[in-house]
Amino acid sequence: MLTTKAGELAGAIWVALSEQGTLTGKELKKAAKIKSDKDLYLGLGWLLREDKVYTAEVEKDITVSLK
Repeated sequence: MLTTKAGELAGAIWVALSEQGTLTGKELKKAAKIKSDKDLYLGLGWLLREDKVYTAEVEKDITVSLK
């Protein structure tokens, strides 16, 4: 199910951010071993909905960090 996948992706993103701190979208995708932008945004959406991360746009890329 998509809900399960979103939760798993959010978990991978959380772990990557907790280990490495603030990352760009590209760095986060690599650190969390996520293959597509769609999956990255699915996991980020989960974390944003739960108010667990900060996001910002810097030079046409996003940066993400834990709250």
